[in-house]
Amino acid sequence: AFVNNFGGGGTQGGSTLTQQLVKQVFFADEAGQRGLGGVPRKIKEAILAVEVERMYDKDQILTLYLNESPYGGRRNGVESGAQTYFGKSAKDLSIAEAALLASIPQQPGLYDPYNPAGHKALIARQHRVIDNMVDQGYITKEEGEKNKKIAILDTIKPESDQFKNIRAPHFVQMVRSDLESQLGKATVGRGGLTVKTTLDWRVQEKIEQSMKELFDSYLPASANFDNGAATVVDVPTGQILGMQGSRSYDYPGYGQDNAANSFIQPGSSIKPFVYSALFKEKPAGQPNYGAGSILADEPINNIYGAELNNFDNRFKGSMTIRSALAESRNIPAVKAMYITGRDATLQTIHDTGDKSYCTQGVDKQVGLAASIGGCGLKQIEHANSFATFGRMGVYKPVSSVLEVKNAQGETIKKWKDEGKQVLDPQIPYMISDILSDDSARSPSFGAGASGLNVPGVKTATKTGTSNLGNFSKDLWMNSYTPKAALSIWVGNHDTTPMSNALSSIVGPTVNNIMGPIHTEIFQKEGSWKPGDWFKRPSGIQTLSVSGRTDIFPSWYNKSQAQTGTKMTFDRVSKKKATNCTPAPARIDIVVQKIQDPVSRKTVIMASDGYDATAEDDVHKCNDVKPFVSNISASRVNATTCRVTVQVNQGTHQVTSATVSVNGGVVANRGGAGTITANAPCSAGGGTISISANVKDNALYEGTGSRTVSIPAAPNQNDDNDDDSSTP
Repeated sequence: AFVNNFGGGGTQGGSTLTQQLVKQVFFADEAGQRGLGGVPRKIKEAILAVEVERMYDKDQILTLYLNESPYGGRRNGVESGAQTYFGKSAKDLSIAEAALLASIPQQPGLYDPYNPAGHKALIARQHRVIDNMVDQGYITKEEGEKNKKIAILDTIKPESDQFKNIRAPHFVQMVRSDLESQLGKATVGRGGLTVKTTLDWRVQEKIEQSMKELFDSYLPASANFDNGAATVVDVPTGQILGMQGSRSYDYPGYGQDNAANSFIQPGSSIKPFVYSALFKEKPAGQPNYGAGSILADEPINNIYGAELNNFDNRFKGSMTIRSALAESRNIPAVKAMYITGRDATLQTIHDTGDKSYCTQGVDKQVGLAASIGGCGLKQIEHANSFATFGRMGVYKPVSSVLEVKNAQGETIKKWKDEGKQVLDPQIPYMISDILSDDSARSPSFGAGASGLNVPGVKTATKTGTSNLGNFSKDLWMNSYTPKAALSIWVGNHDTTPMSNALSSIVGPTVNNIMGPIHTEIFQKEGSWKPGDWFKRPSGIQTLSVSGRTDIFPSWYNKSQAQTGTKMTFDRVSKKKATNCTPAPARIDIVVQKIQDPVSRKTVIMASDGYDATAEDDVHKCNDVKPFVSNISASRVNATTCRVTVQVNQGTHQVTSATVSVNGGVVANRGGAGTITANAPCSAGGGTISISANVKDNALYEGTGSRTVSIPAAPNQNDDNDDDSSTP
């Protein structure tokens, strides 16, 4: 079948076997050119083919061809193909096996035995090769028919078998693919390269162990997910330290697919980058924003173009960006993109590292939905984007290769530590401060949630969920420190939705990776220590804005878009005072009037949790105040009198009562009832002044007083409660 391709015999793909050899060795990266674009290559092939045939005989050329031909995937050479598909040497192949291998080089992509879509065409091609062998007398017709009946594809070794002894196979496959793109398939295919990668096997082991524990647990069945991926990036360099692209490379059906390098919607984990764009310094005349700026969480269907809700189907009204991001509210994030502009926001997202976000197919047309994760991205890029925050706004390309040397020991590729400042350091500092604020996110996630808080390691963390209908489709958790950035995804390999799934289910896996790699690896090697965090950049302002204290960038003007005015509130309900609010419960506070930049509604913001949108609902005008009654006193002994006061509850519960005699406090208690206390009094008798003050939990007050005459103390012979005698 091959011999006929020499000289003027039959051709494969319109060229001689020698030209096929030349194309594979010298022009593999140009082989896809068709039409006029491929003419120069064809001319070069023909010229070089003449030189090859002048220097080598036909057997030598055939040997070279067999050793260079592509046999599907990344396999070059007939021996490689034989070992891959049949687990034996080429010299030991059967007729059916040899015919199958001989069929592949013509269209290795289509005829790859691991490509189910090409199986029918591959078998047809194999039968044609067998028929040619019969026609040329290499086998009999009976042998040919017998070999055609063999179910040859059933004997192919599983694709995963070839990676049984390869560590981190998803990573290895990705590195090879990247090198083919950078150095050319011909260079990589010829072999002889020595490749030094960025992989840290200690980190890789932690990833693999943690992912195994996750998929061995009850969670996949409970939440209905079957796949996952995890990537750890070194923050200082952008180098991939570990990566697993599926639940297990050996898992049947889809284990070999690399989800870490596939397009998946990130959900809310894109929001920190949306707010990063909003935090950038705006042109003169436009307001700037910081962690304490206010955006209303309210319906904005007219702006969004569709019905938009939060995960809890609630709207919380005016809230700080800190709270909005920490609690992962959708509406403020959409407003942030609306204010900055879609294109400008996407540019920031791309600059920080998510280069592929909203760049593929229909994703290019996604509008404001991009602010809440409506496009796909690659996990390895996403992890590196969070690493850009960890580098205080310096972008470095995500990398997997440190050095490549050829067979002669020459360095043909070497990693360079190159970075670009894409965000002012104040911006990632504010984002990191928010994403590490457990109190800010606790209203939605609870305090101390697993994954959001890694024991012994301070982290900044953002969750993400993408939905299909009313069900979660993708769950993310992204966590970073000054040393490492981790991104974890779980979902279904066929993109079907999950059930009962919350992003918190991957929290323990985040802990199991981020905790040990820091305390057991980085701490021991001295690249991280407990308490490590980001240094506060110069320029960051701590301001009290709208009654709340938070951090803002240096370019923020405290007085922008707000005016101050005084308003009276009720101390108890923390709402606006009414005519029924008693004087002790009233407090005057300077509030700020702020116009929402999107809805243009004016909102009033007050400090310390006071609500300027509602009125006091604790006090009623017919409330009964607490009161004092039955004030009395009697002598106990020559120097002591006993005082009794009755404290009575009104509408609200009594919280405190104080009794004084002649201006000095003699008793304090909480609650209603009778108060009895001893007080000093003169032996010679006279009067004492008794007063009482009572307060309830609505800050109503009641008072009472009485002057009581006390008789002189009896002489020493009289009976009294004093056991002492006075001469």
